Amino acid sequence: MDLFSYGQEQNPSTRLLADRMRPSTLDEYIGQEHIVGPGKLLRRAIEADQVSSILLYGPPGCGKTTLAHIISRHTQGEFIRLNAVDATVKDVRAVIEKAQNDKALYGTKTILFLDEVHRFNSSRQDALLPAVEKGTITFIGATTENPFHYVNGALLSRSTLFQLEPLGKEHSMIAMQRALQDDEKGLGYLKLIADEEALTHIAWVSNGDIRRALNALELAAMTTAPEGDGTIHITMDVAEESIRRPIVKADESTQYDILSAFHKSIRGSSDAALFWFLYAVEKLGMDPMTFIRRLIAASSEDIGLANPQAMVQATSALDAYRNNGWPEAKLNIAQAILFAVESPKSNAVYTAISNAMSAMDQLQHAEVPLHLRDGHYKGAVKLGHTGYKYPHNYPGHFVEQQYLPNELGKMVLYQASQQGNEIKIKHNQELRRKIIRGNKNGEE
Repeated sequence: MDLFSYGQEQNPSTRLLADRMRPSTLDEYIGQEHIVGPGKLLRRAIEADQVSSILLYGPPGCGKTTLAHIISRHTQGEFIRLNAVDATVKDVRAVIEKAQNDKALYGTKTILFLDEVHRFNSSRQDALLPAVEKGTITFIGATTENPFHYVNGALLSRSTLFQLEPLGKEHSMIAMQRALQDDEKGLGYLKLIADEEALTHIAWVSNGDIRRALNALELAAMTTAPEGDGTIHITMDVAEESIRRPIVKADESTQYDILSAFHKSIRGSSDAALFWFLYAVEKLGMDPMTFIRRLIAASSEDIGLANPQAMVQATSALDAYRNNGWPEAKLNIAQAILFAVESPKSNAVYTAISNAMSAMDQLQHAEVPLHLRDGHYKGAVKLGHTGYKYPHNYPGHFVEQQYLPNELGKMVLYQASQQGNEIKIKHNQELRRKIIRGNKNGEE
């Protein structure tokens, strides 16, 4: 059973333009040449009716459901579509039971297309696993969300992931031109004139979502009064009324990506760091506190002692946000971001922590050297807690002695860079090493 086509022939007038114009063949398919272009793996599998379990991941309107529709038209087996929004485990089990019977009795394969698979929770996804593992069903999942966040690892590992890229304005233009010229499925039966700037506007606002572009085009055509000669004229004004700018959706995956872009931009671009921060807060409605926390972390991870004032600026921005709120603290936070990006950079603090963690892994237990142990109690001398050298009694307020556990010797964990304020620290480290080398030469 192909649930894509079920009932469509009976009621073509009730179907939306985007549904009527849905491509039925790979030659009609728009975009995604990197996975369905000539000679590509998925194209060959579809044409040979040898599609294995796959996951289609990409933004809305980029062709995931259309690909599944094309597969349904090419397969000789049963093709069943469920939507994870309203499907239950009972529905899935019914499909699996029928697939088992069809395979046993008729040797027929079953393809289950699960749209919006990210809406299936973990337990419902688990219900699919045995049937996918045994080959009872071929699973095709479609999702707009990052599958590594929303799809069970076991199901993901048993499926080939195909990432569909966002479509562009040019793809929406192709789809609309086809619809305007098609007399049977499209709007070609109407006496339509669509201005180029009107189509361009719809294509631009739809932002690569072909379904949205076609819906807007149909709305424009169906709601515009014909002129005296019966001509329906889609102007720029009509186009602007037919499609609105979408409210940007900040799903969890998008938030992670933008936060990652923000942190990476702190290392190299004031413009980008400021943009991603304001875009996330003003456009997506993300919490400014999320970015302030990341800024504080970056102040040590990527700047550190090369400019300790970056931490001061970041924590001051935190105080400003707590005290003044948003948008009053916008300038304070922006100032701290720009200060951080324009500061000299060093990851020496981060590297020192990594080195310390590695050193800890080398020891089962760290013994404190005797001369560093607490000596402020009666009996400490008898236990050998003596020999500590007070650095302020020595030239340069430094004296060589063992500070790390004896097993680690003179291991170096923190190595200052030659950036910003760390230049002075590096100079001081080198002076200390000279003192140590001088002491060793004197002993020899």
